[in-house]
Amino acid sequence: MAVEIHRVIEAVWRIESGRIIAGLTRLVRDVGIAEDLAQGALVAALEQWTETGVPDNPGAWLMATAKHHAIDLVRRNARLERKTEQMGRALEIEQELGSEFDLDLDDDTGDDLLRLVFISCHPVLSAEARVALTLRLLGGLTTDEIAHAFLVPEPTIAQRIVRAKRTLSEARVPFELPVGADRAARLGSVLAVIYLIFNEGYAATSGEDWMRPALCQDALRLGRILAGLVPNDSEVHGLVALMELQASRLRARVGPEGEPIPLAEQNRGRWDPLLIRRGFAALERATLLGKTFGPYGLQAAIAAIHAAAPNPEDTDWKRIVALYDALAQLTPSPIVELNRAVAISMAYGPEAGLEILDGLKDEPALKSYHLLPAVRGDLLTKLGRHAEASVEFQRAASFTRNARERTLLLERATTAAAIAFPML
Repeated sequence: MAVEIHRVIEAVWRIESGRIIAGLTRLVRDVGIAEDLAQGALVAALEQWTETGVPDNPGAWLMATAKHHAIDLVRRNARLERKTEQMGRALEIEQELGSEFDLDLDDDTGDDLLRLVFISCHPVLSAEARVALTLRLLGGLTTDEIAHAFLVPEPTIAQRIVRAKRTLSEARVPFELPVGADRAARLGSVLAVIYLIFNEGYAATSGEDWMRPALCQDALRLGRILAGLVPNDSEVHGLVALMELQASRLRARVGPEGEPIPLAEQNRGRWDPLLIRRGFAALERATLLGKTFGPYGLQAAIAAIHAAAPNPEDTDWKRIVALYDALAQLTPSPIVELNRAVAISMAYGPEAGLEILDGLKDEPALKSYHLLPAVRGDLLTKLGRHAEASVEFQRAASFTRNARERTLLLERATTAAAIAFPML
């Protein structure tokens, strides 16, 4: 019974923690204190629900308990510091609390949650801190879960979160919604954090596993929440569409032993049709809201072409090239150019793609990027230049920090070498 209660509490916390912390942050004006109060309510639930059972509205119970703790905290501070403003805060919380547990978490929490999203991804924080704080406050993950997901020691993640909350407090970051140009820039930061989380799950940069699907699910949940909070932004729906469509391939991206399976070799019958439908719906929403696609919308449109093709040979690669051309104009980068080269090679032949790749060899951002030599190896193989391909695959293997990917690249290097030098 106790084990089952703990599972229920964990599920409730994962769903409701973001809204609870958001509501508390508005009241106490400090995200660190708000999380401490929410954690205190969680501890109280663990202690009491095993005896009394799960309440009818567990989220409201947690919020009410946390607000009672907030009143106690503010009163203690007021007595110590003799500040009437602090006492006023206590009265404000008491008035909002109302009857004991007759609370609806949906009342006035949308803006609070959106404010918390913007705070968690505030530009005053480093990228690593934004990711950790977002997963902690909005994703409901424990420090241990975040550390495990990113293969980072737990004390390191704990320090990042503590420093992030201290930085926000010291910078006196207001609990308010940004407006105008600042809002657009800040929203871009939020989208980048969510997609960074998704990508680490989709193609893990290090470790023994090719993917970490749980991170993809966390990012998808955050993206869907954001789409509900900012329903009229085309790029938000573009990001959700991109993640839905990419997540639809998760089951087909690994073999029985966890080995990576490239896109062209995947069994498309294993792609998730529900996620594909959701992805198309989000992309349609993005299309209706925006005159033109932003970066995420363009990438989602590319993913949609793959999803619409029943077989690899049915893929409209020329349309994909056109979309990458638009993406390169909108957000030029060596990574975009690398992906564009792959599309061009599929549409117009490996020589055309290799010509673009040769122009990227001296790009500083790609000096140690394993996918550059990996793609060159693929194109050289198609051209029958197996000895050169073997060298490229070996270089790619030396750059990657993912064990599964390294094994795949070394196998390709060996295969290419065996074709090039059959007598050795």
